[in-house]
Amino acid sequence: MSSLSFAVRDSSTMLRRNLLHARRYPSLTLNLLLTPIMLLLLFVYVFGNTMSAGIGGGGADRSAYLAYVVPGLLLMTIGSTTIGTAVSVSNDMTEGIIARFRTMAIHHPSVLVGHVVGSVLQSITSVVLVGAVAVALGFRSTDATALEWLAAFGLLVLFALALTWIAVGMGLISPNAEAASNNAMPLILLPLLSSAFTPVDSMPGWFQPIAEYQPFTPAIETLRGLLLGSEIGHHGWLTIAWCLGLAVLGYFWSASKFNSDPK
Repeated sequence: MSSLSFAVRDSSTMLRRNLLHARRYPSLTLNLLLTPIMLLLLFVYVFGNTMSAGIGGGGADRSAYLAYVVPGLLLMTIGSTTIGTAVSVSNDMTEGIIARFRTMAIHHPSVLVGHVVGSVLQSITSVVLVGAVAVALGFRSTDATALEWLAAFGLLVLFALALTWIAVGMGLISPNAEAASNNAMPLILLPLLSSAFTPVDSMPGWFQPIAEYQPFTPAIETLRGLLLGSEIGHHGWLTIAWCLGLAVLGYFWSASKFNSDPK
């Protein structure tokens, strides 16, 4: 068996293992999925009219704010889902299964690849579910072309891949599941400090750099432009740079921690 087929076989096995774990213990995924859904309902039905009037400068229009807020919540869904990845990796570390995998004649990177691919699939599934709720509430993307829809899907996958590798690294350095969940909490908090719910230029001057120079804001603006058919500007290139940078950083960080001798 060639080294490539060996790696693919073991990675597929690890992917099945992680998907089985997610199916047998769905409570963590469901709890993390409820956060963006509850925020969607809260901001649309409670704050929607007020927020739309403030952003648009005109009359209250809940549907307009729904269109504005959905892209940010879709990316927040990815951040929420990857917290489960950090917890899952930490559990594998503390329960000793990864130490056992190190002694087996398997393709060692396949252990992390299984976690990453499984998490990306769960993230995209969660995004589809949150998107379905948004459509049920009235969200429509009539101005987007087929190419823009394809680009939006590619952006979601790339963003999920980048955050997942970061989450894997957080799981590997955490002594327990609780610490892993706490370490990964910025993946939920950063969207709250971005342009997900209000434009950056409406924020206080001292706070605008915090919202502007982080990965979620350019990704949200890019996804918003793709789904609503509006201008993207420089945000597209910034999003790609952030995603590639985080993915490479997360990969080498995770590989280094995984390959290091256990203490």
